[in-house]
This record gives sequence, structure tokens and C-alpha cells, in this order.
Amino acid sequence: MPFALLRRTRAPAAPVIRDYAVAGRIVPLRIAENARATRLTLRIDAGGKGLRVTVPPGVSTREVDRFLERHQGWLEERLAKLPDRPQVRPGIRIPLRGVPHRIVHEPGTRGTVEIAVGTDGPLLVVHGDRRHLPRRIADFLKREARREIEALVAKHTGAIGRKAKAVRFKDTTSRWGSCTADGVLSFSWRIMMAPRPVIDYLVAHEVAHLREMNHGPKFWKLCRELAPDTDRCKAWLKRNGGALQAISFDSE
Repeated sequence: MPFALLRRTRAPAAPVIRDYAVAGRIVPLRIAENARATRLTLRIDAGGKGLRVTVPPGVSTREVDRFLERHQGWLEERLAKLPDRPQVRPGIRIPLRGVPHRIVHEPGTRGTVEIAVGTDGPLLVVHGDRRHLPRRIADFLKREARREIEALVAKHTGAIGRKAKAVRFKDTTSRWGSCTADGVLSFSWRIMMAPRPVIDYLVAHEVAHLREMNHGPKFWKLCRELAPDTDRCKAWLKRNGGALQAISFDSE
């Protein structure tokens, strides 16, 4: 009994991060202790960007390796279903508010991004050095996210009579948005690639947490009042979110 008490109260060790080979990929593996965990759990990050294993304190590396070996088939099956990570580059199409835009590079002028119309549909025209094209498109999506999402936050917080402490933007892999207990709202700027109703739903979802910090019946009732398309948009994000997370904005 004293030994069991010691295991529950010791400070968790720092997370271990290493590469792991599975299904023809090399992905980062994060192993993290959790004092409340009673068993090992395995999670695939959105878009297959990495793996996470949560373990109770004191679990050995060998035990983690055996756990991964037992779940090798499950991992291979799930990762095989994920889309390849398309690299942002000239000629490919990426969605903006759900509408595919073809990327065009114009190197002769300063490094900006603008929307244009081509003979085959909408374009994202990127100026400047070719090496910086992925980052410039990511920065463009961040600016669009700030402009649109801050306006939606104002709309939905006004509807429920609550205020957000701050609105932040990140490139998260585990969730599309979050709301802290003190009212800080965070969003993945990648949501700007989703259709407008899905963007609105995500903002409504996080704003609803300012009143209901749970996912109970009252929360979902409020969420549907703010965004009537909640159920359809929630299903869309579950079905298509992985593909948006898989798009790589890293430099080639």
C-alpha cells in the first residue's frame, strides 16, 4: 500500500519524444505520464502527424514498446486510411472557406498573397521568393482567420451576453478550438479552409463554453441556438478535418 501511494503522488516524468516507424512512415511519438492514468492509451494526431501514448507513472520504455507492438495492426490500418500530406506548392488547389483555389506563383513582385479569378476557377496568387510560398499562404490564412473569427466571436458573445477574455490562433493538431475556464478562446487558423457554416459552428461551439463548460444537453442546446447547422457542420468536420490537418505548409 505505501508503494501504491508513492506511485500516485510522485511528479510525472517529462514527456519523451522520439521517432517511430509505422505503415511506411516515420512519425514523431510522444510518451507522456499522467498521474490519473490507470492504463496505457494510444492516440493518432490529426492528419497522422504524430502518435501520443499516455501512461501511468513508472511505466517502462520496454512496456510502452510492447504496447505499441500489440497495436501495430490497428495503427497500420488507421494510418493507411489517412490522406497523404500534400505539400503547398504552385499548381495544387487548397480550399478557402470551402472553395478550392489553385495556387499560382508570381515571382516578379513583392511577397503578398491575393485572391484572383482564373479561367479554371478561383486562384491564390502568391508573389515573392518561391521558397517562402508555403509560409506566405499560411500567414494569409492566419490573417483571414483573425478577421473573420474575431467578428464571429463578437456576434456570438453578444448573443449570449458573455465576453471572451482573449482570442488566439494556433496550428493545433489535436483540436480545432478550445475555451479556458477564464474565457480565453483559441482556434486553429486551418479552419479557414472549411466552408463558412463550419467556421461559424466552430466559433459558436467555443463561445457556448463561456456559459457551459461541458458537453451536456444545455451546452448542445445553446450551440444549436447560435449555429442551427451544428449537427451537419460537426459531422462535416469529423469527416473532413483530417484532410485539412494533413496539408503541409512547411518549406520544401
